[in-house]
Amino acid sequence: MSLSRREFLHLASLMAAGTSLAACTPINRTIGGPVDVVLPAVPERLSMTDFKILSRLTFGPRMVERQQTASIGLYAWIEEQLAPHSIDDTPLEWRLHGFDLLDFDAATLASMGDLLFDDLDPARVVLPFQQATLLRQVYSRRQLYESMVAFWSDHFNISVSKGDCWFLKVVDDREVIRPNALGNFRELLRASAKSPAMLVYLDNQANLASAPNENYAREVMELHTLGVSGGYTQTDVMELARCLTGWSVKDHFWRGEFTFNPDVHDWGEKRVLGLSLPKADRPFNDRIQAGLAETEDTLDLLARHPATARRVAEKLARRFIADEPSEQVVARAAQVFLESDGDIKSVLRSVLFDGLIEMRTALPKKYKPPITFITSALRMLDAETNAGPSVIEAARRMGLAPFEWPTPDGPPDRAADWQGNLLPRWQFALAYARDELEGTRLNGATRLEGYPDLSPEATIDRISPLLLGQTLPKRLTDEFGAALRRTSGIEPAELTAVVVAGLIGSPAFQWS
Repeated sequence: MSLSRREFLHLASLMAAGTSLAACTPINRTIGGPVDVVLPAVPERLSMTDFKILSRLTFGPRMVERQQTASIGLYAWIEEQLAPHSIDDTPLEWRLHGFDLLDFDAATLASMGDLLFDDLDPARVVLPFQQATLLRQVYSRRQLYESMVAFWSDHFNISVSKGDCWFLKVVDDREVIRPNALGNFRELLRASAKSPAMLVYLDNQANLASAPNENYAREVMELHTLGVSGGYTQTDVMELARCLTGWSVKDHFWRGEFTFNPDVHDWGEKRVLGLSLPKADRPFNDRIQAGLAETEDTLDLLARHPATARRVAEKLARRFIADEPSEQVVARAAQVFLESDGDIKSVLRSVLFDGLIEMRTALPKKYKPPITFITSALRMLDAETNAGPSVIEAARRMGLAPFEWPTPDGPPDRAADWQGNLLPRWQFALAYARDELEGTRLNGATRLEGYPDLSPEATIDRISPLLLGQTLPKRLTDEFGAALRRTSGIEPAELTAVVVAGLIGSPAFQWS
């Protein structure tokens, strides 16, 4: 079966009205015929709004998560997710067997990409690292935790295409982002400042007293903490860069480990954002501690600054609520940030409980960025995937493969930045629905195996709740079914693939 782009776009365009489905039937609408294998019953109290909220908090809500939320309520489900280590993640751990590189130190990872003297191939490390990341997002039961890992990975963005970051980012993910994703922002900022991946990515290994490099110091203020309007000056950037002289990365022996070199550090008096740092006059044995301390004191000042509180609160609200979050939600979350000394869970509770859930009756739509678009399609249809090259390349064509965003600002989180690249989404939807992605397969239940004689309308009714949270209005179902009948070349056995592709490509699925 070969469906032309024009025909496919025509079919998917019939779903445009599904962008707003307030009048749709609840998810457990009674439909004729045996359906339990495809659509387990869900209590009616799981509203469409709760489904949409789950879509924000996960990489695509599976049926089991919908059932659990309907049973215990959103608040209880979120509290469970905020204690990720109490959630059994054995199924994911089983899938990560064989990804030993996730535990390797930097020197070992570097040797994996350089097995022969002149045979450097970073893909030996980058590809399995990307696969493991996608597997975590698709299969982990700790969905809110993985969402926060992705959030902080974007906030402290590091591209694997820069220098040695192709192997250093693996360590950064394990030792910086994941341990602190639901911890304390100050500790996360400190850990990032000592991350060899970050220091290499932003050129701080070349920051010497005799030749200062301001790149990392500028991005710490502009992107990681205060924000471009946070009140710092060029002088503050230069003074912080002086603090950071000597913060570097080991080479040769213990390659890829953080080091502080006191011989290239600027020991003079400094002043950052009003904080005076006196000229260091210490015995040689205390120089390393003194050189680290002045930078850590400055980082603590940045982490506790009101502008940082607002920036983090606004970015979290944008990620989970709306492209332009309300001032009230941001201000309240920023205040919680300051009162809790940067406790990430407390700030997240404010954003979710006082913002997202309280806005459930008028929740703004969010457009799925490429990776969430892919993971939600995989999760919500219970696909079996190895998250291999075919999936990664699909994300790359959409504009964002894991850890490949080139600039320090990280990938954008507004709809306008992603809506102009629609064709790769259609291509992925159709390839996925046809089982043409190597290493990825729809399960038999989604394919409605054993139901070869279903009408187009019945097929739509059985699949749409999996992807959209509810069945379509009868008018849309009838229009879609009629279009399928008019389109030439569709065999009955291929009907499911066309329906799946059309629904995944619809605005109703792409907007959560």
